[in-house]
Amino acid sequence: MASVPFTSQPLGFVTSDRFRFARVQKNQKLRFPVSRAASGSAALAFRDLDADDFRHPLDKQNTMMLRAIPGLKEVGKALLGTVTEQVMLLENIGTSVLVSKNQLSDLHNLMAEAAQILNVSAPDLYVRQSPVPNAYTLAISGKQPFVVIHTSLVELLTRAELQAVLAHELGHLKCDHGVWLTYANILTLGANSVPGIGGLIAQTLEEQIFRWLRAAELTCDRAALLVAQDPKVVISVLMKLAGGSPSLADQLNVDAFLEQARSYEKASSSPVGWYIRNAQTSQLSHPLPVLRASEIDEWSRSSAYRSLLKRGIPIRPQQKF
Repeated sequence: MASVPFTSQPLGFVTSDRFRFARVQKNQKLRFPVSRAASGSAALAFRDLDADDFRHPLDKQNTMMLRAIPGLKEVGKALLGTVTEQVMLLENIGTSVLVSKNQLSDLHNLMAEAAQILNVSAPDLYVRQSPVPNAYTLAISGKQPFVVIHTSLVELLTRAELQAVLAHELGHLKCDHGVWLTYANILTLGANSVPGIGGLIAQTLEEQIFRWLRAAELTCDRAALLVAQDPKVVISVLMKLAGGSPSLADQLNVDAFLEQARSYEKASSSPVGWYIRNAQTSQLSHPLPVLRASEIDEWSRSSAYRSLLKRGIPIRPQQKF
């Protein structure tokens, strides 16, 4: 779910850094969500969940292709290096608020519950002031991984939607996307900020990394669904990131957005449409929101997803925290 956060925004749940919203008004109180435990509803936890239980086929395929490139992983580690990792670490923790039981405890509870559901260790969580709604994960070797979530995203989403975003980020950790995700963030957002990196990146390699990253995002959308356990929650997040704002949130319609997604699929199914679609997405770090919505809607109806739900163990609220 790492990055070089100098002037660019790191990659995360959002589809790109084009989605910008107004800053929080002065003295306006952030409406932090409460945990599922507070609502009293039960969730299903997957105690024996393995990453391959929900990994998207394209993620598997493109990961194998990346691993087949001689020396790529070693080059990625060399490009990151100790100094670069330290810059990333200090930049993020120095400009954000660390979430804990005693600091933004509702967000802490949301993360802890999502981690329990996915059977993964909870990373540190930071909240960072930014008008760009985003969340991203940094996995730095030898250190506790952490997730950063922007204040504008907290403002935009409901409790369940925000937890789905946290689950998406946990999906990157669960699937050990680590080095590839960090490498992708540097390629797409920070290459020119670190001396010596930019000139080393070949276009064909960049396209392969982008292809893998788009596939990895589909996997992590599935992780979001496993925690939300309602496809409309995940699709609503995608819809809001495509064209939402706090003032419009209560007017948005998930079913209408899914119909829009089907229209896109139909329009892009012709030879010309297919060509335009590929040209439109080839340089994107994330799949288009409508395509992600279609993917998660389809997987929510699959036998694989239903089988996973049958394996889930209900968690009583008093057992969680």
